[in-house]
Amino acid sequence: MKFHQLFIAALKDPKKLAAFRLLPIGKVIQYIFLFIAIYTIVSFTRFVLGDASLFDASPELLEYSKTIGWLIYPIALVLQFVIATFYIFVRISLFGLAGVLFAMIMKRKAEYRHLWRTTAVSVTVPLLITLVLDSFPAFRPTGIYLSSIVHVLYIAAAVKYYPKLRK
Repeated sequence: MKFHQLFIAALKDPKKLAAFRLLPIGKVIQYIFLFIAIYTIVSFTRFVLGDASLFDASPELLEYSKTIGWLIYPIALVLQFVIATFYIFVRISLFGLAGVLFAMIMKRKAEYRHLWRTTAVSVTVPLLITLVLDSFPAFRPTGIYLSSIVHVLYIAAAVKYYPKLRK
């Protein structure tokens, strides 16, 4: 399955989200790293354009940034990549646990590894919401809550299509 097919299905089809539990883990991780790259590029662009002023916090940091000069940019890019990777994988793992709870409540047959894959693909819309709302300073505080609610709704919609437990 191609990435654009995964993307389109992740936007609008909970039944396919449930079916993505059967995808190979390598394909799912490639899909996640596509979003990590987008997240990193947006964050790094904001840093380069001066939207995120890290060094205004203290005079020592400002002086240190002048000392290292242009090296700040590759360091910032690598750090933003690492932080985005950590953030997205932790988010997927925690919402995967929430998916396990949904599966237990809905009496669906689900393992954590399957829900992790479904959660990883269903993170598409919440991450897009986070990226868009993060661009507007007024919505930054509420953006994470809104995207989390959307993520939970996508997971719950996908879990409905998991097989039922046998009695």
